[in-house]
Parts: sequence; structure tokens; C-alpha cells
Amino acid sequence: MLQELHIESLGVIERLDLVLGHGLTALTGETGAGKTMLVEAISLLVGGRADATMVRPGAAEARVEGRFVVGDDEHVIARVIPADGRSRAYVNGRLATVGNLAELGSQCVDLHGQHSHQSLLSAAEQRDALDRYCHTDLQPLRAARARLTEIDAALAALGGDSKSRARELDLLRFQSAELSAAAVLSAEEDRELEVQHDVLAGAVEYRAAGGLAVESLTEDGGALDAVGTALRAISGRAPFAEMEVRLRGLSAEVGDVAAELRAQADSIDEDPERLEAVRERMQLLRDLRRKYGDTLAEVISFHAEVDARLAELEGYEQRVAQLEHERHAAQAAERAAAAAVGKVRRSGAGALAKEVEAHLRLLAMPHAAVAVNVGELDPGDEVSFLLAANPGSPLLPLARVASGGELARAMLALRLVLTEAPDTLVFDEVDAGIGGAAALAVGSALAQLGGRHQVLVVTHLAQVAALADTHVVVSKRVEGGATFASAFTVAGADRIDEVARMLSGDQAAESARRHAADLLGQPAKRSRS
Repeated sequence: MLQELHIESLGVIERLDLVLGHGLTALTGETGAGKTMLVEAISLLVGGRADATMVRPGAAEARVEGRFVVGDDEHVIARVIPADGRSRAYVNGRLATVGNLAELGSQCVDLHGQHSHQSLLSAAEQRDALDRYCHTDLQPLRAARARLTEIDAALAALGGDSKSRARELDLLRFQSAELSAAAVLSAEEDRELEVQHDVLAGAVEYRAAGGLAVESLTEDGGALDAVGTALRAISGRAPFAEMEVRLRGLSAEVGDVAAELRAQADSIDEDPERLEAVRERMQLLRDLRRKYGDTLAEVISFHAEVDARLAELEGYEQRVAQLEHERHAAQAAERAAAAAVGKVRRSGAGALAKEVEAHLRLLAMPHAAVAVNVGELDPGDEVSFLLAANPGSPLLPLARVASGGELARAMLALRLVLTEAPDTLVFDEVDAGIGGAAALAVGSALAQLGGRHQVLVVTHLAQVAALADTHVVVSKRVEGGATFASAFTVAGADRIDEVARMLSGDQAAESARRHAADLLGQPAKRSRS
């Protein structure tokens, strides 16, 4: 719902603020007062075309802001039109595109009259409206189409045409053979080989280092002798009892270390053949990492993927046959679901057209003919609403209806039939060229719609304005050669005056005021100061 509207320097409007509520709001005023500029302002907020000629003479830019509430969400939308340059759009204080406004606006507002922003002129929206009217269950069709897409993707993933499949098979077989022959033992094999290579390449140095270490521990004057000398010095002396125990343990540990050093040094042999084999294996693993992954873990993973893909392609014929069988069943399901949707749409199209026609009979279009065409091919996605406003006129798509008033009344009739619509509906010229009982019918229809939506109507008919929940008068004044428009909500005697003006052009005429009071269901008297 549009709760607040702020306008600056737009056409005859220098500055205007309007607070709007639920139900039906009538916008009235003399011709040229600026009523249509209010509708134009709303159109700008929902992505309508901006033009520098809209900017008030002498102003640098025009600005329109609106506060919309949709469910639990609130949006502040702004549109700025410079006198020279491109317009700018904002949503909740952030820059936006006109496309963003149109997308958000489609959820908030529908304009009916001489305005392009009318969702029901869209073929997609007409189809959706018919589906809502018919309660069309689209889920089976969507599920069938999704399954077809899934199967087609699986077929495409198997490997295109026979030549490309053969090329891929050759490559996969080569890669699988190479990786299988390499027989990578683990993700850590390259690190383990580096340790082996280090030992084999430095065998002489390692044996010498081990021997020197053993000598320093075991030979005369070595570590064991030094520990033995220390033990003899303190053995049996009470103050050093604890240290004696520790030295005995150290002596045993040094002996063990010396034995292990000797065994380890003796186990290191020069083995040029083993060294060469390790080097070749390390190079092989480097080559594999260069081609198939940064680490051996990635190489192992790639090998598994290659084998899986290879198995899939080698079983291609069997898999294709299976998928083709599934596709045939999915196509049958899709055709059945499409036929069911087409049947529901076609059966509902006639009923929708008859209901809309019945409403148009009451809206001063007694000879109007309405048709809802559904495409011949199932599921009948091509839906179009057609209207012939006068006898002998051909049925034409709504977008080609020339008269803004006729189009607005057609939209009003559609909105009365369809239960779902944006929160805010704006009607301009809906009462063009009618009066009397037809005017009352239009007003009643708008009031009925106002029970479900926020409805704004620009009207010249007293019968329509009198049925509104809220009455806003747009007026203008000329000062210093410049025109200024203003808008204010009227009630009580002021509203009687405005309705009287609409009836006779003279708000002071008592007969007009009595008639206005009767329409409004209010007493005609008012105090004069």
C-alpha cells in the first residue's frame, strides 16, 4: 500500500505531500489542476518513463518519493528527474535502476488508464491471471519438465557425438593406464621418498658421522668413561645418593644410545642402484603432480574420477538406452501434464470472459465483447485477453485498445473478477464519457474493489467521488505569472462543496449542494462566517 507521497517541482506542482489510507480514494479537481500529475508521479515511482519536460519551469530537478508497505516490508522509493540529464532512482536510500523500480513496483502498484505500467497488459501476467482464476495446478507440469531437463543433461554429459566420445575415451584410457602403472602408494609417498633419497645420497657421510658419535661415547676417555669416573667419585656417599641413581641411569642410556648408533650406522649402505630407482620414482611423481594435481592426494582423487568417467563412457550404450527409456516416459508424463493444464485453461477462459463481460455491461459498455484466447498447443501457454468495445469492432488485445477510458473500465472489470492483484490500484479516465446510472455503477465497482485493495481514482464524476472512503481535492492558483498546485483531503461541508462543484460547476448553488449532500448521505446545511 502507498502510505505517503511527496512531490517536488513536477509540472504545476511545486511541493506536495499526501498521506493515503485504505479503501477508495477519489482525486478530484478542475481540469488542469494537476490530478494527472499525481498519477504521473506514482508511475515514475514504479518505473514509468521520465522526461525532462516534466520538471517545473525554473527548477533544477523534479523529485518524487513514496513510502510503500507490502506485508511486513516497508520500502521508500525515490525518483529524481534533472532538467538536464538522466533520471536517478533510489530504493531505501540506495541507488537503483529503473528496472529495479519496475520489479518492485509490480508487487506494489497497478496503473490503469493512459499509462504503460499495467501488469495485465503483459502476456505472462494474463496467463498467470487465468491460472489463478482457474486454480490451475502447474506442479505436475513443472515436475515433468524438470525431469526432462535432468535427463537431457545426463545424456549431454555422457559425451556428445560418437567422434568426441571416442576422443575422450582414448584420453581417459591413456590417463587411467598411466596412473595405474604409477601405482601411487599413498598421499605421503613423495615425502617418504625424499627422506630415502637424502639417506642414500649421503650414505658415506652418515656412516662416518655415526661412527664418530659411537667413538665419542665408548672409546677410552669417552662419555661412558666420564660417567663411570663420576659414579666412582660419589658412590656410597649419602649427600649424592639421588645423583648416583641418576648417573647410573645415564650410564645405561649412553650405552643403549651407543649401541643403537652403531646398528644404525652399520645399516646404511651405499646403494647406487637403489638411489637411482628412488630418483626415477621421485621424477615420476613430480610428472604426475604436474599433469594431474598439485599434491599426490589430488592425483589419487583425479585417478578415481578418470576411472569413474571411463566406466560411464564404456557403458555408454547401456546407459543411453536406459536414459532414452526414461526420457520417453518423462515425455509422456510431460504431454499428459501439459494436456491437463491446457484443458483447465481452456475451460476457464470462457467463464472468465463471461464474468468480465457481465461487469462491463454495468460499466457503460453494454455491447462490449471479451474473449480469452488460449494457444492451441498444450499446455496453452499463449494466453491473451481480447476486447471489442463496440458493436462491429474486432476483438483486439488489451494493449491495442485505443480509448483510455474503455481500457480502464476493462481493467476495472477484470480486477473485480480476479481475486489477486497488487495492493494499490490506480484508475485514470475510468469514468470518461459516462454519466447517470453508469457513473453510479462505476463508483460502486470501485468501492467494491476498495474493500480488497487501496484504490486511487482520478474522476470528474460526482457519483464516483461520493462513494469514496477518502476524498482528495487537487486545486491550482496563479501567483506572479506562475501556477501552483496543491492537494488536501476534504470532509463534511467542504466535501459537499466539492461534489456540488462537480455536479454543476457552482459549489454555492443550493440545489447542487442538496444533490451533493444526498449523494454523500450528509445534511446540506453549513455555517457561513
